Amino acid sequence: MKRVIPGQFPPELPSCDFPTETPGIANASQGLVLRLVRKFVTIALPGLLLLSGSPRLHAAEPEFGAAQMQQLVNSYCLTCHNDALATAGFSLQSVDFSNVGDHAEALEKVVKKLRAHMMPPSGMPRPAFETYEEMTGWLESELDAAWAAAPDPGRVTPLHRMNRYEYNNTVNRLLGLEVDVMDLLPGDPTADGSFDNVAASLPFSTSHMERYMSVARQVTRLATGLPPLGPSLTTYEVPLFMSQAWRQNEMTPFGSRGGLAVTHHFPVAGNYRLRISLERNYQDYIKGLGWPQQLEVRLDGRLLQRFTIGGEAPGTPAPLSFSGTGEPGSIDWEQYMLVEADQDLVIDTHIDAGPRLLSVAFVRQQLVSEGVPQPVQGGRLYANDEAYRDYQKVHTLEIGGPYAIDAAQSDSPSRQRIFTCYPARVAEESSCASEILTGLAHQAYRHPVSDRDLELLLGFYRSGREQGGSFDAGIQYALEFMLSDPDFLIRRYVPPANLAPGELYRLGDLELASRLSFFLWSSSPDAELLQLAEQGVLSDPAVLEHQVRRLLADPRGVETLVEDFASQWLNLRRLDEVQINTVLFPDYDLSLIEAFRQETKLFLAETLTQDASVMELLTADYTFVNERLARHYGVDDVYGSRFRKVTVPELSKRGGLLGQGALLTVTSYPGRTSPVLRGKWLLDNLLGTPPPPPPPNVPILPEAEAGQAPSSIRERLARHRADPICSTCHTVIDPLGFALENFDVIGAWREFDEAGNAVDPKGNYPGGVEFSGFADLRDWMAGRPDQFAHTLTEKLMTYALGRRVDYYDQPVIRRIVREIAAQNYSWSSLVVAIVTSEPFLMSRAALENEDPQS
Repeated sequence: MKRVIPGQFPPELPSCDFPTETPGIANASQGLVLRLVRKFVTIALPGLLLLSGSPRLHAAEPEFGAAQMQQLVNSYCLTCHNDALATAGFSLQSVDFSNVGDHAEALEKVVKKLRAHMMPPSGMPRPAFETYEEMTGWLESELDAAWAAAPDPGRVTPLHRMNRYEYNNTVNRLLGLEVDVMDLLPGDPTADGSFDNVAASLPFSTSHMERYMSVARQVTRLATGLPPLGPSLTTYEVPLFMSQAWRQNEMTPFGSRGGLAVTHHFPVAGNYRLRISLERNYQDYIKGLGWPQQLEVRLDGRLLQRFTIGGEAPGTPAPLSFSGTGEPGSIDWEQYMLVEADQDLVIDTHIDAGPRLLSVAFVRQQLVSEGVPQPVQGGRLYANDEAYRDYQKVHTLEIGGPYAIDAAQSDSPSRQRIFTCYPARVAEESSCASEILTGLAHQAYRHPVSDRDLELLLGFYRSGREQGGSFDAGIQYALEFMLSDPDFLIRRYVPPANLAPGELYRLGDLELASRLSFFLWSSSPDAELLQLAEQGVLSDPAVLEHQVRRLLADPRGVETLVEDFASQWLNLRRLDEVQINTVLFPDYDLSLIEAFRQETKLFLAETLTQDASVMELLTADYTFVNERLARHYGVDDVYGSRFRKVTVPELSKRGGLLGQGALLTVTSYPGRTSPVLRGKWLLDNLLGTPPPPPPPNVPILPEAEAGQAPSSIRERLARHRADPICSTCHTVIDPLGFALENFDVIGAWREFDEAGNAVDPKGNYPGGVEFSGFADLRDWMAGRPDQFAHTLTEKLMTYALGRRVDYYDQPVIRRIVREIAAQNYSWSSLVVAIVTSEPFLMSRAALENEDPQS
């Protein structure tokens, strides 16, 4: 990597991003004005600067201050950002640099652009590289001082609804369940494409209320062990492109192959039916029936039944590769291939209530293909192939029931959690119900239970007791109301009375407990946190820091930051949407995608549990792989489905987040890589300088004409950047993406692209920075720890606060970055600094022009 100082005034001046129309200037005269401005900037301005003495040319430079800042802005910014043109709707002409606090919103935007060397735009006159540091350093210092003199922590949103992930976690931990109800609830929108826990973006409509009530009824009946109204059927499916050639995961038995393992919650003890179906091709022939294979069904590790399938087809078979040939086998053979082979894969068995692990997997038998090796099939062929002499595959597991219910029910974990007492006679029911509901309501409502709260719940208990005819039915009905109550679904932040507009105040300890718990656990506070809040000591700095570290050290803290925060920050959730052209990339299958997901999650969890520096996210020399992923990455001596920590063999080709398949795949198209998607992802998520959205009706990249050799993606994007409208952003976006071009669509290292062109991974960044590929880009980013730490702090603070980070938060973010730098940027120092910051602990009363409920 090297830094090139470009010439101060380039010989050619490309068009600036001027608006097509400017108020007060007719189109004809506007064109004249623009030509004169460009001529002045290109010819006259350099001479004037030389005559007047540019700050860079003085032998003894004066101390940098407001006057120097104003001169630089006049020289380099006002050409476009003046009141007349106001390019991009932004003008600096009226900014008084002797009083930056009055212009904080505008100047924070300037700081972000200058820090990234993104302004002035490419081709326009630019200050010296060192001058950027002087400008941003002075602006940040002045803005921080102005904020310290008049702090603004922002406003907490008064009403904050749980999102689906928070509701799922809270219900499971409250009731002692292990169920997933997220798909039963309406989806949650994300704020600006970032996080789905931003309060202002979470609607609360009648449809939401209806779904919450429906889910509350289902989960409370399940948790209390009330018999279902009738038998139900649940189906678990293995996707078509999921490989089943080896042990599927750690939940399936050793020595097994393929299949699936699920944790299913059985509502009551009774009789259930399990039915397994095998994978078929598109003509409904069951795959792999040419030889006998053994299929085992286990419950909590105990063998229920072993089936032998295949190798016994009667009659006369069809020709090999028979699908679609029009030459069927004999009737009895066809009947066996289409229907009979898996119709008896049924088990009727008794199962106790509660969560149970069910696995369906084949006994692993090594299969070596004979004859001439065949290429891996992709596209339609994968569905067409009957794989007669290949492995059989599980398609679905159906769980039906209960068909008979035990009279005496065994206690499930959820019943043990809920029924802390149980009445021996009717006279004890009321007091026992009060005890149960008080304990659960305390945690559900996140504050002490008042007499009114309890009486309302007991009213529902009595109604349910009367209608259902049992104590359990009464408790279930009260819990159903509890989980539909707005006091449970919504976190309320109530400001003190009689505040003046804009007055600052501290959040109450109970509000702080909820905010902290939903930040680090995505769930309600536990008993210890609530107790400290009720005692009024949680806001004590020493107590608060201890609790932050306790929550962060708990497995729930790591799980939340990995599964929820990082999955959204890094766009890991998009792995579920990935579509790959399997003809071009036959090595793809869903097992690889799942391995990508697991690699990144284990990697993130490792940095959190070890309290590593957040810079290790970029520089780590290790990752986590199983045999499937190790083979894809070229890592030797890794066998089996278990993930383990390995040292990256070549840091020039792997290492840190930038070399992980999950992030490379979600930033690609099905059939080719995309430097644009990858460059934008880097700017958005790691560099903190997101480009503006593209203009409407942007044409797609041109494809090669018939008979022409396909051009490289670099050549096609160069033609795209020739359009001045596109050039402004793509000059920054594309070169970053080019640095990752050695990785193909599914993250494998390559030297040639999809069209056979040699990969050219050279890239650059505004300010004269050049890099020769992946390793150079990673090292350059690692060499700017403050920028990466600033971006991560912005993302994590947005998630922690449940609101968008705004300009008035930037001084606090810069202070946090300085603080954690002294602690090697450790995860714990970052989390503690956010929780103990003013935006987390405080709020501001609404101003006269603000809606107090927003």
